[in-house]
Amino acid sequence: MARSFKVLSLLLTYPTAELQEAAPEMAGVLESEGLLPARQRSALAGLIEELATRDLYDLQERYVILFDRTRSLSLHLFEHVHGESRDRGQALVDLQQLYDSNGLVVAANELPDFLPLFLEYLSTRPVDEACELLGEPLHILTVLEERLNKRKSVYAFALRALLTLARGGADAKKLAELRAVEDDDPADLEALDRAWAEEPITFGPGEEATCGKASILQRLASGAAPAARPQAKGTPR
Repeated sequence: MARSFKVLSLLLTYPTAELQEAAPEMAGVLESEGLLPARQRSALAGLIEELATRDLYDLQERYVILFDRTRSLSLHLFEHVHGESRDRGQALVDLQQLYDSNGLVVAANELPDFLPLFLEYLSTRPVDEACELLGEPLHILTVLEERLNKRKSVYAFALRALLTLARGGADAKKLAELRAVEDDDPADLEALDRAWAEEPITFGPGEEATCGKASILQRLASGAAPAARPQAKGTPR
């Protein structure tokens, strides 16, 4: 097990005073474990310092604009794979069952496909297994890193670290499908209004449901992007 996954999970969560107080410990974990190259640890140290020293309100506002109001930057993995389709509902159930079977308790108000939660789960697994699991959504992580980098966001360093830890390579076709999805502009309030007028997620009978670890990994690895929505904006957590 590696606590570096837990640190990366915390770096991608909503900033709080508790997170700011934990900054020195997070930096210490990354250095002591040495799971990431020195250059990436240095880049993450910059993100940690920013989270520790900037005004908390400003940090929270930035986080909401990036990850809650910008659907193309959603930290919910299945949002990029299934959108609001019925398949996402079954995928969430399967992922929750995987967590349950390995003793990870998930808060009732959090969806299982939230990337920080997935990273917290990986922090409980052997390092080799965690890196292999992280490779399953590699196409999603790659596109998220590209979009954050385009915005010159310090959060791109956290995604870049995940790409380094993940085993395997992203499928070119899956990457192309995700890259074809429009990158949102959260300043477009009219598009934000249109986003909330979408169809809700449908939970119910559909294609034959499959459960278990293999099914979950297949869903995480799926390259099929959701149907395009005009300038859609983020999903409430």
